[in-house]
Amino acid sequence: MRLRTVLATVTAALAAATSLTAAGPANAHENKACSPSVSIDRFSDALDKTTYDGTFVGNFSALAVDRDGSPAALEDRSSLFGLDAKTLQPKSVVQLADEKGAALDSEGLVIDRDGTRLITSETEPSIRRYSVDGRILDRLPVPSSLLVAPAGRATANQTFEGLTLLPGGHTLLASMENAISGDSKNIVRFQTWTRTKDDHFRLAAQYAYPIDSGLGVPEVQATPDGRLLVLERGFTSGVGNTVRLYLADPRHATDTSGIENLTGQTGVRLIKKTLLTDIADCPSLGATAKQPQPNPLLDNIEGMTITGHDARGRLKVLLVSDDNQNAVQTTRFYYLRVRV
Repeated sequence: MRLRTVLATVTAALAAATSLTAAGPANAHENKACSPSVSIDRFSDALDKTTYDGTFVGNFSALAVDRDGSPAALEDRSSLFGLDAKTLQPKSVVQLADEKGAALDSEGLVIDRDGTRLITSETEPSIRRYSVDGRILDRLPVPSSLLVAPAGRATANQTFEGLTLLPGGHTLLASMENAISGDSKNIVRFQTWTRTKDDHFRLAAQYAYPIDSGLGVPEVQATPDGRLLVLERGFTSGVGNTVRLYLADPRHATDTSGIENLTGQTGVRLIKKTLLTDIADCPSLGATAKQPQPNPLLDNIEGMTITGHDARGRLKVLLVSDDNQNAVQTTRFYYLRVRV
């Protein structure tokens, strides 16, 4: 066998071994149930601490499905990646900026029906519409109370984390990560916008969502029937992450846009939520953690998108963790099936 052939064979074998390690052993667990409603198919660490076109691949804060069916992954440091649907390998990257050319603290992502990108930044907070090549096309209005203090009542880095378009494409919803001043600490606001005839968005209803103690909301995604998948997440030093997935129904909740303080209010119907799973209850599938975790599968999960459904009607849900470009954290993708 020629040297070139030998090298090619060895390289292919190493690549296959690396791919298996990154995704976890195929037979690590026969039972992949996290709960009666959720199961995990596999995970992948294939993008952890990698680069593409000179850009660090990681810091992921949001996921979306592009019009061709492939995933898009948003960094919280202004980079938007297009990923291959099968391998997750980056195939494009676009750098984003605000109107002055400054980087964003980009957190939420929706790919609209025309292919443009709606992206939140939690600095102000803001929602801007970008072209595929990263040009700013529009900016949505934000209620003054949700702006970061002193302009409003929000806390820096605790604003618009999740973003989703409801079925039909007429209503956009953004989730605040944590409470604004004057509201109970366990209540966060979900703001909506309605699409106008000229394809802009105007402010619409606002709802109150109850969070578990010590957790915040990093992501929200609309289900096909108009309910919401909501991620709640927290971190305790020396213990690790808590990540829970809830099914929430905003359809009978009170419009809180005219209510100044959500503390001790009577007659306010909060968004109803039902726990689907605590990710710590999922089988580890052979995953390893670089710092203490209740389950080595866990990391700082922050992004989520629904990629489709299976033959049994379960939603296919893709999650990703934000490694914060930190040596003890991992960029990890999780493939779930969720019955709602």
